Amino acid sequence: MDKTRLRLLSAAHEMAKDLHAVGAMDIVTMREFDAHCLLHIGKFSATKIKQLRKDAGVSQPVFAKIINVNVATIKQWERGERTPSGAALKLLFIIKNKGIEVAL
Repeated sequence: MDKTRLRLLSAAHEMAKDLHAVGAMDIVTMREFDAHCLLHIGKFSATKIKQLRKDAGVSQPVFAKIINVNVATIKQWERGERTPSGAALKLLFIIKNKGIEVAL
């Protein structure tokens, strides 16, 4: 998803939260809106992970510490031997879209 679409989706979600806050949207509708706003994460290739780390300007050990995984895991991801999943995948997605600063 490109940054413009992400920005628009974020703005729409903020508007929905404001409507809920003033009582113009009930909690059920708000939760449904929340669910529709969740972004599909997809997968990160070895190349994308390595590029994400390099774009952040950090070494493998520093990147591992930021993501809270073992350095060996970062190396395996970057060689394509393993792929990230779960919370690590979500964090990579957030870092890709918001920058490394959000994880510091």
